[in-house]
Amino acid sequence: MVAPSYYLALSALLFGIGVVGVLVRRNAIVIFMSIEVMLNAANLAFVALGAEAGSVEGQAFVFFVLTVAAAEAAVGLAILIAVFRNRETVNADELTLLRW
Repeated sequence: MVAPSYYLALSALLFGIGVVGVLVRRNAIVIFMSIEVMLNAANLAFVALGAEAGSVEGQAFVFFVLTVAAAEAAVGLAILIAVFRNRETVNADELTLLRW
């Protein structure tokens, strides 16, 4: 069996890649994908720690995180499509539509 520290290290690496993707990239779709990578990194950590503790609570947290991620993806992509139809770009630097 693989030690949980390896899963947690992989989770930290994936989370770091997601953070870099959010901070560096300007394309809104890539930013959403980076957020999904970060959520999946948290899911991996929940499952690894739940398996180490011998409980199913980590898997229950994953269920809720996946539900939030699905809602975020649906609403976020709907907003991006609406913004793209009005502005014809998904570049985060050029999107000032939601500012006051």
